[in-house]
Amino acid sequence: MTRLTNRRRTRLALPPRVRFWLGLILALVLGYIIALAQSAVVRPPLVVGQDAVPPSGQAAGVTSTLENEGGAFINIKPAGEAKTLLVYYSGGLVRPQAYEWLGRALAADGVQTVIPIFPLDLAVTGINRAAALIKKFGEGKQIIIAGHSLGGAMAAQYAKGHTNQLNGMILMGAYPAGNVTLKDTSLPVLSLLAENDRVANPANVRDGLNRLPASARLTVIPGSVHSFFGRYGPQKGDGLPTVTHAAAENEILGAVRAFLATLPTP
Repeated sequence: MTRLTNRRRTRLALPPRVRFWLGLILALVLGYIIALAQSAVVRPPLVVGQDAVPPSGQAAGVTSTLENEGGAFINIKPAGEAKTLLVYYSGGLVRPQAYEWLGRALAADGVQTVIPIFPLDLAVTGINRAAALIKKFGEGKQIIIAGHSLGGAMAAQYAKGHTNQLNGMILMGAYPAGNVTLKDTSLPVLSLLAENDRVANPANVRDGLNRLPASARLTVIPGSVHSFFGRYGPQKGDGLPTVTHAAAENEILGAVRAFLATLPTP
């Protein structure tokens, strides 16, 4: 019996050259999987103020600090008293400082922007983070929730159960998930779509309007791409821009300011 088993093992044994190449292929595949996992788990450094000056220039007296309230967040405050609180959910795997430019620009209009820092930079890990921030900073202010890409979808999910504490919502290259609807609410909503976005399918963004209030406004940012909502560099699978990043930011900022101007003051 032992001899028979040994013979079978001998027949099944692979030639050394084949074993070498199989081992090499397996090692490469394993290394690739580990590298992907590491890029998600080990996030790049968070540097407040890095590449954050808005295209229109820095308003005087704006401060941007890293703070903690039920989790870390970037707190961008105007020089004077803020009349609006903007809670911004970053895109998936995007460091929150990529959206600091927007908060610094809006500070000139009396807007305080808080950007939560999520585990793994995924808003899905902390959909309700806005609650503590609104409780801490929101009294007497307009409360706006906003988000980019996955962050926008999670902002919409938060808004679904908290419309009574919100005065508006801004989605950037984003739309509510299929099981999330705010259609029967009166929440003012601005949906921004980059014309050459190839990450957030424009058809899906437009279809998302069917799950938003009838008054929801869709604004297309000409020549822009998905990654131009933040400052984190080119994104795999995105389209090609036909405008400069600064030009797109000015369009985004103008659309946001116009939307905020339509909301009643607190």
